[in-house]
Amino acid sequence: MWILCACLFAASTLAQPTHQRQVPKPDVTVPPLDEDEARARMERDMAKKANEERHAALKTDAEKLLKLSVELKAYVDKSNEHVLSVDVIKKAEEIEKLAHSVKEKMKGPN
Repeated sequence: MWILCACLFAASTLAQPTHQRQVPKPDVTVPPLDEDEARARMERDMAKKANEERHAALKTDAEKLLKLSVELKAYVDKSNEHVLSVDVIKKAEEIEKLAHSVKEKMKGPN
């Protein structure tokens, strides 16, 4: 009889589910950004891209200004105090327009 009780006890303990403590898995998914954060990020990215484009345009315009000023100097060196070439005036006007454009680009968007 003791053997029967021992077998029943052993069988009942094996049949019971073990209550192991299960550690919850951490949530590895990134929570979705809300609309305001997404909009702010997009605006920052667009502003950064616009600044990079503006900087590249300024660099190009500055190189053009340098080239035009060298050409203007060459025209002035070829002329004398009695003769002012039309090319000198045209170069000066071109430089003035480009310089104004550079100034406006440096101010950035309003």
